[in-house]
Amino acid sequence: MNRTIGILAFLLSILAARFAFAADYPTPTEGDYTIRDFKFTSGETLPELRLHYRTLGKPEKDAQGKTTNAVLIMHGTTGSGAQFIRPEFAGELFGKDQPLDATKFFIVLPDGIGHGKSSKPSDGMHAKFPRYGYLDMIEAQYRLLTKGLGVNYARLVMGTSMGGMHTWLWGELHPDFMEALMPLASLPTQISGRNRAWRRTVIDAIRNDPAWNGGEYQTQPPSLRTVAEMLWFMSSNPVLRQNEAPTLSKTDQLLDKFVEQIVKTDDANDVLYAVEASHDYDPGPNLEKIRAPLLAINSADDLINPPELGILEREIKRVPRARAIVIPLSDKTRGHGSHTIAALWKDHLVELLNEKDK
Repeated sequence: MNRTIGILAFLLSILAARFAFAADYPTPTEGDYTIRDFKFTSGETLPELRLHYRTLGKPEKDAQGKTTNAVLIMHGTTGSGAQFIRPEFAGELFGKDQPLDATKFFIVLPDGIGHGKSSKPSDGMHAKFPRYGYLDMIEAQYRLLTKGLGVNYARLVMGTSMGGMHTWLWGELHPDFMEALMPLASLPTQISGRNRAWRRTVIDAIRNDPAWNGGEYQTQPPSLRTVAEMLWFMSSNPVLRQNEAPTLSKTDQLLDKFVEQIVKTDDANDVLYAVEASHDYDPGPNLEKIRAPLLAINSADDLINPPELGILEREIKRVPRARAIVIPLSDKTRGHGSHTIAALWKDHLVELLNEKDK
């Protein structure tokens, strides 16, 4: 009997520790910022552009009114700021005494244009929604920070996947705005090769689907299933997929489950716009304009940004105060999705934050 009680007490202590760990950072505060008559690079204008965001912590300013503790974290394609509120990211970074302790930092997690709870095609405009690109997304985020949240300087700008690409552009477009940059799972070059090919496959699948009906469908077109299958294929590494799905039937089962979830929660127009938005991404010509210390982190098993291309190692040399790290394949990496497993790279983040201006 005593042994049973001891086991129960032990199990309860584990559960309590887990709950305490999960609750070790503040609940995010959510809000919306509206930009009036936002003009896109396409020449189109939206009378009201809504940007949704989440924040943790409180902003602080020095005697000169300069924000000292703001951290901007940007999400990937078809994602949202909500993707960071999970144990493997927030649970590793935002808790007390962790690298981005929310009692010390003011963390901003925006939903990019076309994503999450921000203005997007599925709100009602469908394929009449303005064609947006990465430059539009960054401009809107800049206005959110400066005019919406009163942030005039960032301690850190970072992002994963698409957010990583945005990080490179932030460093070029607003070189004096941040103290440090950390792009994850991205390359500082125009979308090309296999990266362009899988995106083009997604775009063509939707646009060439008769059921898409120019964006005016009543139910999600079958092409959204093709999109989901492509995302499943590209988002992890072969070893993990094989371990998860060692048989034909198990593979079909896992793939079907993933596809059904995408079809249930995503929208074909939103996905189409999000993937097409990378059309204006090309940080290559202006890498020398980046002034802040920059740490680029990729993983060796990333199918979207494969290290064998040598692009990161070549281009990083053009950035004055930058270095790059490629995390080796291990049983802890998750292919392209390694960018959200903060335990893999948080020690490098600490080093970046501790780096002093030269």
